[in-house]
Amino acid sequence: MTQAVIINEVGARDGLQNQHARIDVDAKLELITAFVAAGLPAIEATSFVSPKAVPQMADADVLCSRLPASGKVQYSALTPNLRGLERARAAGMREIAVVLSATDTMNLRNINMDLAASTAVCSETIRMAKEYGMRGKAYVAVAFECPYEGQVPAPRVLELCEAMITAGADEIVIADTIGAANPAQVKTLVGECVRRYGAQRVSAHFHDTRGFALANVWASLEAGVRKFDTSIGGLGGCPFAPGAAGNVATEDVVLFVEQCGLTTGVDIVKLRLAVKIAERLVGQALGGRTSRWLRSRD
Repeated sequence: MTQAVIINEVGARDGLQNQHARIDVDAKLELITAFVAAGLPAIEATSFVSPKAVPQMADADVLCSRLPASGKVQYSALTPNLRGLERARAAGMREIAVVLSATDTMNLRNINMDLAASTAVCSETIRMAKEYGMRGKAYVAVAFECPYEGQVPAPRVLELCEAMITAGADEIVIADTIGAANPAQVKTLVGECVRRYGAQRVSAHFHDTRGFALANVWASLEAGVRKFDTSIGGLGGCPFAPGAAGNVATEDVVLFVEQCGLTTGVDIVKLRLAVKIAERLVGQALGGRTSRWLRSRD
């Protein structure tokens, strides 16, 4: 069993995009700098989306030009289409992500396209990113359950994964966008993705709506996955997914996998400092399931 687990911190994008109070570039950079100091190896910094749709990400170009230089960190940005890709490229990003929802309704609510059109746009964006020499990863969102259409058939998710791999995706991210998955479902679906594409090309993204996120992390680990999206303090959600709670907390996953005998290279003490910065920025107490214990250690 590979002992190293890669944590991809998505708090600066997924965690902040829903916040009503505007968070400026300097504040975002303070948070990202804390992530770097804590040893997080991968950070999703922002998204190049329409400022009208997601005003919190309107400063993506400026933010990327000021990201802390670190050869140990892989920065990425969400790019929904070719326009976003061109902006990300101009801003110097070397890794991009597309998000393909697994149902028609979710795609229509999110980007006003049906599933077929969204698949085509994501495929085109991944192909062009590869032509530019960029690393491209593809999220398959609502991979287990859609807030509008209910349970999502696993064969459809696997078909979409295949389409993204065919387009050139370096990585597939299975996303439980509304936190509805259970460990049995996760082990089956993620395990099949690992069997088809190899563990190094599969990662997972969980929300903790029903309290199953850490159990789903464990199911993914058992299936061979060694990379996870997490968000500082459990920040997160989806503006187009009613009822979705925050992402699984970074500090929970780091503590969990470390105590299970795996390694992340993340300093939990410095990570707690990042939680405190995030709390100040959003004006509320944050923390995952281990927060009470971690506060007792401060």
